[in-house]
Amino acid sequence: MSPTESSSGGSSPRGKKIGGGGAGGRAAKPGSHRKGAPVGSGGQNKKRLSGRGPTPPAEARTKHPAARKAAAAARRSAAGGTAGPRERSPRPPRRAGDDAPETVVGRNPVVEALRAKVPATALYVALGLDADERVTEAVSLAGKGGIAILEMTRQEMDRMTGRALHQGLALQVPPYEYLHPSDLLKRALAAPAPLLVALDGVTDPRNLGAVVRSAAAFGAQGVLIPERRSAAMTASAWRTSAGAAARLPVARATNLVRALKELKEGGLFVVGLAGDGSVALDDLEVATDPLVIVVGSEGDGLSRLVAATCDLTVSIPMAGGTESLNAGIAAAVTLAEVARRRRTG
Repeated sequence: MSPTESSSGGSSPRGKKIGGGGAGGRAAKPGSHRKGAPVGSGGQNKKRLSGRGPTPPAEARTKHPAARKAAAAARRSAAGGTAGPRERSPRPPRRAGDDAPETVVGRNPVVEALRAKVPATALYVALGLDADERVTEAVSLAGKGGIAILEMTRQEMDRMTGRALHQGLALQVPPYEYLHPSDLLKRALAAPAPLLVALDGVTDPRNLGAVVRSAAAFGAQGVLIPERRSAAMTASAWRTSAGAAARLPVARATNLVRALKELKEGGLFVVGLAGDGSVALDDLEVATDPLVIVVGSEGDGLSRLVAATCDLTVSIPMAGGTESLNAGIAAAVTLAEVARRRRTG
């Protein structure tokens, strides 16, 4: 073999060797230090050009926030809860009348509720609160009343109160225990002079508290309210009653008209207050009889069915220019006149 010939039978100048091409004798890529690197990709480049397919939805990607939310919703659905996303908006406070605890928030309202001896189960105090005389008094009154005093962070109190302006103080009040209308009737009939007050469409809890206070002051045995279109015995109503709510029961009826008919069947005379009443309060001769005084709202007065259920309607004499009185004042004036007539015989 000539010095200028290679082992593969080729030739190169100056006796330079050309790699034999380890893979089928194919030539190496220029600049490659690997022996016999194959030319071409063997179809791999074609596969790479096809890509990975369409991007999967966010819920299908395990590390995406949407996938975590979907998994949490599925767990809640399996546990019997709602399958929708969790709400981030503040939770509204309970409506009056719901059979659930009420939360009184703010330094002044909490102190006033404790002064009025509103029944409470717990006083919540925010950690790191700058104490003033109201905070000190609230803690002192709660301790004397045997109310649990609990500390929590402001973030926890924000969540508990629905982000209301709590000023670092919150008082939990249990739901009011209403009397049944039939039990209220029994209580009235057991008294020497039966006297009840019923409210129709009075939605302000302060008016309800004022009526409870007047009813207790003038010898009534209780107050009757409907479940719908009526204020409930909230902490505000309790405060306005000035403690009378602790002594005088309040009954709640599913249907006020039916409850009034049952009171009539029990022997009570039903009298409704109305601006155009058929009898003036000064001439109310049945004041000494077993009586139910029905008070409507200031704006609408008695509803049609309630007015039709009353045995008679009574008007309060007023000076010209005065259109009406609110429910609390109208009830107080009528109860005072009934009490006066019963005292004088």
